[in-house]
Amino acid sequence: MPTGLAQLERQLEQGGALAPVYLLAGSEALLRLEAADAIRAAARSQGFSEREVFETDNRFDWGQLSAAASALSLFASRRLLDVRLPTGKPGKEGAQAISEYCSNPPPDLCLLISAEDWSKQHEGAWVRSVEKVGVFVPIWPLKPGELPNWVARRLKSRGVQAEPDAVAVLVERVEGNLLAAAQEVDKLALLAKGQRLDAAAMQSLVADSARFDVFGMTEAALRGDAPRALRMLRGLQGEGEAIVPLMNWVAGQVQLLNQLAEVEAAGGNVAAAMQAARVWDSRQPLYRKALSRLGLRGCQRLLAACAELDRASKGRSAHDPWLLIERVLAALSERRAQILLS
Repeated sequence: MPTGLAQLERQLEQGGALAPVYLLAGSEALLRLEAADAIRAAARSQGFSEREVFETDNRFDWGQLSAAASALSLFASRRLLDVRLPTGKPGKEGAQAISEYCSNPPPDLCLLISAEDWSKQHEGAWVRSVEKVGVFVPIWPLKPGELPNWVARRLKSRGVQAEPDAVAVLVERVEGNLLAAAQEVDKLALLAKGQRLDAAAMQSLVADSARFDVFGMTEAALRGDAPRALRMLRGLQGEGEAIVPLMNWVAGQVQLLNQLAEVEAAGGNVAAAMQAARVWDSRQPLYRKALSRLGLRGCQRLLAACAELDRASKGRSAHDPWLLIERVLAALSERRAQILLS
């Protein structure tokens, strides 16, 4: 039977023995990463002082998992095997390897599987084998009505009391972005720990995380939310932002996507490439979705459009740079919008 995040948190806080296997599955990066961090912390406290990380893709050799399970550790008696499963689909070989591991889990090991993409269609026999001996935690995105309670609980856990109207102010400012909400709560823990905040106090303390900024604009485009990305672009233009810094940031993201697409097309390890490029774990799902949507050809067309945008932003082309960057963002958000680049 699936376990909820709150139940997992209670189990870990009680300090009992870790389960042999944990499966964390869901696209909400912050919730998944924090749950994984909690399991890793509990493992360290129980003597699992060695950790092996396995980044899987369609070329991954699942024999490595079996080898790690049967190998003797040179440095510690207890080990955590940390398997990253971006697609949520281990394939036939992977499903068999996980099921075999679960049929007789070694007593000195703990297996942690983190799956990014997830739906009920992902669940199969290998998931049931995890549930028989371990803990399966499906992590679904918060619904709009659930965010206020999540924010209130997080504030309380950080020593900050807030009136319901103050919580509503924070929720409105972050626009559903859990990472932004978490960052604001951490800041409030420094500025207002032990205080009880009303709406006015919250407004004075919280940065406007919903303001128009280039980081949020490109994040929206990578996520496939063209209307939001274009709305933020117009907001930046209205605030008097210069085109060149915006163009440089957008072009840099397109260049990174193109590099990742080339690695993927060559059958390389995209996860390792993102780590080498220092893409945060919480942002990696955004790039994977964009890659899946655009492919190498789409990324190459965007790269060419950014070269034209560079010329226009420096006055070396008759094109309107604001119109060009709008087309680039639209094409980055939606594959069908690439007709605008022609």
